[in-house]
Amino acid sequence: MPSFQLASREYKKEDTVIHLGTAAVGGGNTLIIAGPCAVENREMMLELAPVLKDMGVHVLRGGAFKPRTSPYSFQGLGEEGLRILNEAGRCTGLPVVTELMDVRDGELVYRYADIIQIGSRNMQNYTLLREVGQMDKPVMLKRGLSATIEEWLLAAEYILAEGNQQVILCERGIRTFETYTRNTLDVAAVGAVKNLSHLPVIVDPSHATGRRELVAPAAKAAAAAGADGLMIEVHPNPGKALSDGQQSITPRELAVLLKMVRAIDHALDRSRVHY
Repeated sequence: MPSFQLASREYKKEDTVIHLGTAAVGGGNTLIIAGPCAVENREMMLELAPVLKDMGVHVLRGGAFKPRTSPYSFQGLGEEGLRILNEAGRCTGLPVVTELMDVRDGELVYRYADIIQIGSRNMQNYTLLREVGQMDKPVMLKRGLSATIEEWLLAAEYILAEGNQQVILCERGIRTFETYTRNTLDVAAVGAVKNLSHLPVIVDPSHATGRRELVAPAAKAAAAAGADGLMIEVHPNPGKALSDGQQSITPRELAVLLKMVRAIDHALDRSRVHY
């Protein structure tokens, strides 16, 4: 038995399928999560959310608490951002995902979010992992920027060990010597994790590349590798985004990308895919 016991294929042979509103992740479905890096204002979110739903997006994303490298960068709207994201989700019928950064905000984020994200910087924040492990909502666990696959799965083990079996793994690139891209997308990790674990694994091509022109190629590679879903940053005007505009694509670009992803799914005969 590997060190990550509850997350392993030896513990559970069949894929874990996690239901998210009318969609699901795992077991052959391709989940599409999209939205801006940060919730900036109510008008933008309420206009963007129905556009994304009409395209076939399953989950709406948006950050209310933003872990930024610089303390002077936009840090998010906090509870106001959570309220706006929740409203946009309710208006469209889309479940929403947002990041939890601090155990002190656990109850607040739980109140507004349908899926709780643990970001890359907090992958080994074991106190936080135990906190979400005691919640009855799905948790998206992003891979740490320098974490091995085993360390990533052991982080998931902390959540599973507390009783929460609804864990979604998210590959978002790792830090290497390359500087052209924000991170280096580890496409092989998708296949490796699906071999080692029953948990669903999705890919975030936006954070993995950090460049909007590379989001589509990385997303197509992830789909071809068998990822259970994609999380893509979408903004109506990336040039004016308050956070990560350089890696955000427009709704029109997303529509083109989704057509290509569907073509890949069809070629791979992923018959259970639904949009």
